[in-house]
Amino acid sequence: MATGPTKKELLLKAAKELFSEHGYSETTFKKISERAGVALGLLTHHFGNKEKLFLTAGLDVVHELVQTMRTNLQGVPNGLEAVRLFAKTYFDFARNPRQDFMVLVRCSPFSDLKTVEDKDVMIRNFSELYDILEECVERGVHDGSIRSLDPHKTSVVVFCNLVGGIRHGLLTPYGDEGLFDDIVEFVIYGLKAR
Repeated sequence: MATGPTKKELLLKAAKELFSEHGYSETTFKKISERAGVALGLLTHHFGNKEKLFLTAGLDVVHELVQTMRTNLQGVPNGLEAVRLFAKTYFDFARNPRQDFMVLVRCSPFSDLKTVEDKDVMIRNFSELYDILEECVERGVHDGSIRSLDPHKTSVVVFCNLVGGIRHGLLTPYGDEGLFDDIVEFVIYGLKAR
């Protein structure tokens, strides 16, 4: 017999939705418990405080993105195509409303988290994405599909393009349906071995 989500899972899903829709400061425990249809006291029981819940929500989104990246990058023929697929996966994941990626866009896990310990946890987990991208670039430099570049510096620059692109595409009225494909092609053109 299949069971539905636990109350903790319902609360986390509601929190991700509300942080995505309203940001950190406008999201209250009361709104979360009402959206989840779960007693308010269970929020404190499961998550402690709003900051811990926000950290959990952000980490949940990051973990899902990392897993999606690792799955999608299996069997890619070369480093340049791995970077292309990384960028495409990032944009597809971020634009999928079911992924609640807006929790990372509307709220900055690096500025809304108050304690150094919580920021360190987020940085360590978010760094997995940089590591995956750096591995893609390094692979491309070694297999000749990417020109001779420093993989670390290049992955940071590429990621800046992706983060800026998704923020621009989701938060402003500029750009068109082709914006994300254009960004991917721009990045690939800059990396491609000549």
